[in-house]
Amino acid sequence: MPREKGKSVIATNRKARHNYTILETFEAGMVLQGTEVKALRDGKASLVDAFATIDDGEVWLNAVHIAEYGSGTWTNHPPRRKRKLLMHRREIDGLIGKLRDGNMTLVPLSMYFSDGYAKVELALAKGKQDHDKRRDIAERTAKREVERIVGRRVKGM
Repeated sequence: MPREKGKSVIATNRKARHNYTILETFEAGMVLQGTEVKALRDGKASLVDAFATIDDGEVWLNAVHIAEYGSGTWTNHPPRRKRKLLMHRREIDGLIGKLRDGNMTLVPLSMYFSDGYAKVELALAKGKQDHDKRRDIAERTAKREVERIVGRRVKGM
C-alpha cells in the first residue's frame, strides 16, 4: 500500500501563539503505539495544556490527549501517557542550552501526518504577560482597520 503524500493536520494548539512569544520552531517525530496512530488518523487528539520536556537527553511530550481507539480492545493505550519525541542530537543539545539559559519552554504548536509519519511541530517559546497580549491585540485590530480603509479607497468608496 503506498504512503499518502503531503501534510494533513490532526490538531493545533490555538492558544499557544496567544500565550507565548514564538522564538524558534522544530519538527519532531513521535514514538506511538498502534492504537494511537489509528486514533490520530480519526483526528482524535488535543494539544490543550500540552508541553515538552527534556529528561536525560531525550525529548518527551507531556499532557497530550489522544483518545482511545474505538475499535481497540485490551491493547488500547492510556490517553495521556508521556510520548517520546525523535529529534537530532544537535537539535536536542541546542535546546538544552537555550532552555537552561532563560525562562523558556517547549510548546507543541501542531500535530500532523507528513508523508504517512506522525509529526509534531514544537516551538521554543517565552511566556507573554498580560500587557504583551493586550498590545498584540491592539496592533492586530489597528492593522485590520488600516487594511479595511485601504480596501475601501481602492474600491473608490
